[in-house]
Amino acid sequence: MSDVFVCKADEIPEGQAVKVTIDDVPVALAKDSAGNLHALGDVCSHGEISLSEGFVEDDTLECWAHGSKFELTTGKPQNFPAFEPVPVYKLTITDGDVYIDTSVLVGDLTETTE
Repeated sequence: MSDVFVCKADEIPEGQAVKVTIDDVPVALAKDSAGNLHALGDVCSHGEISLSEGFVEDDTLECWAHGSKFELTTGKPQNFPAFEPVPVYKLTITDGDVYIDTSVLVGDLTETTE
């Protein structure tokens, strides 16, 4: 797979996440408090809940159902009940256009909370 255009960078409000689907892969596109965009797997590793319906706070995305927070840059959970990370995908911004490649993972999916 290659980079797929998903939206304009300025269409995502700061501190919010939106769901995009690329070839049947649900992705949470989140803009952190510094204005940086991140692309994470949209399904919480604890409860099969859409993370894009959750809350962006600083550098985390919180699942609205059970409160697990995931680092936007690594996908690593910060608290229970989730203990497995979610995937983080390659995101590129070119001339204000956001592209995501779901075949390229960023971060280490083997990390878990202790």
